[in-house]
Amino acid sequence: MVQIPPVPLDRDAPTPLAVQLADGLRSAAADGTVRPGDRLPSTRALATAFRVSRTVTAAAYDQLLAEGWVAGRVGSGTYVTAIPAEMQRTGAGRSTSPAEPHLGEGGAGAAPAAPVQRAGDAEPGAYELDPGRPCVAALDRGMWRRAWRAAADPAPDDRPEPDGLTGFRATVAEHLLRHRGLPAGSDDVLATAGTSAAVAELARLLPPGATVAVEEPGYRRAVTALRAAGCVIAPVRVDDDGLVVDDIPAGCAAVYCTPAHQFPLAVRMAAARRVALIERARVEDLLVIEDDYDGELRYDVAPLPLLVALAPERVVHLGTASKIISPTLGAGWAVAPEPVRAAWRELRADTGTRPSPAGQRVFTALAGHGDLSRHLRRLRRELGARRRLVLAAAARAGWRAHGDPAGAHLVLRPPATDRRTEPALVAEAAGRGVAVRGLATFHDGPPRTSGLVVGYAAGSRDDVVTALERLLPGGSAARPDPGG
Repeated sequence: MVQIPPVPLDRDAPTPLAVQLADGLRSAAADGTVRPGDRLPSTRALATAFRVSRTVTAAAYDQLLAEGWVAGRVGSGTYVTAIPAEMQRTGAGRSTSPAEPHLGEGGAGAAPAAPVQRAGDAEPGAYELDPGRPCVAALDRGMWRRAWRAAADPAPDDRPEPDGLTGFRATVAEHLLRHRGLPAGSDDVLATAGTSAAVAELARLLPPGATVAVEEPGYRRAVTALRAAGCVIAPVRVDDDGLVVDDIPAGCAAVYCTPAHQFPLAVRMAAARRVALIERARVEDLLVIEDDYDGELRYDVAPLPLLVALAPERVVHLGTASKIISPTLGAGWAVAPEPVRAAWRELRADTGTRPSPAGQRVFTALAGHGDLSRHLRRLRRELGARRRLVLAAAARAGWRAHGDPAGAHLVLRPPATDRRTEPALVAEAAGRGVAVRGLATFHDGPPRTSGLVVGYAAGSRDDVVTALERLLPGGSAARPDPGG
């Protein structure tokens, strides 16, 4: 059993002891004190060594288990499974001597884009189980109105700010530190109009005909944006551990992925895969585009660490307000290496494009009043409750549910004895007044897997129950307590 080095725990700090302990254990892995295959002390032994309760040590291990750096073996203990290679615990989120990412070169030619199908294509008035919808029912309307009034206080702008409003970028930097554990400075942040718009802008920074690896199945709007800029798409398989890094073909200029909560399979990228992706990015001069569209929404442990924290010189991190608040704001952000930011600014100067400042002002006002943090706590509770409703209904109907305890969607599959095809299941659901999408619509080529992608954020909680009753006959549940 490996000996854990001393980890300084500050009992007066606002950071919970479990978080401090998890950070210390992660640092021990980063500096080589512990290695893959090493067995860690039990929670009881760790609690004794650090003079904390077992609740603290168990929570720290739970966080590391969720991140994938360690794994439990029944009857044996907890073992290190991966090392956060070259991870800098101080100054993570920026590099002391960043290498300029070469934006790559690729071949010519592009296949035609497949049509994007939406759950909303069903009959008007259908109950929608669309994975792309936010939970606006969780928004406090008083908070919403207050933020818009505050956003109207400053004088109108008389010139564009291509990087985004200074206050917004500072707010995003604070948000990333508090809710995603990323110590980025406001100068590292660019405002965007959301992750899809950011991908479209980034695609124009790549050489014409550049090859970009994307997840398969994956986010179709990102693929469409890349193709529209002349990129060649290289679909890469996704399994229960996320993007299969070994399947990324040679010669790519960039990789687009959703590691914290893969869209649409709802799994996280395993720690070993993250390390492998970063190593390939460094060796092969790849730009990694990390779409963290709903990374703030996790219900078992703290949100998972970001790829940009592992390699700030190789990763462009994208976030958005659309999934945690509303697409009404049209506000998002990017944290990128300075060479990428410089090229991005030049593109905006040449084209006159920039994200609207209105949504940036509202987001800033929400955060400034403390309403954003309160909203995120309320949103996690609401979506966690809805997720439990979906799991319970699926279990009663004999369906299998797949996906991490995060975000606002799951993949449901019928029993093995059910011979209906995915298109038949989607059509039958539409006939019962439920709009839902199958995994086939998230593929660029022939489907690799099947299932229904069930989003549970849209509408009220009562709407979700009604939709589940219609989608899964035999899986009906009692109406939820509106205050539960």
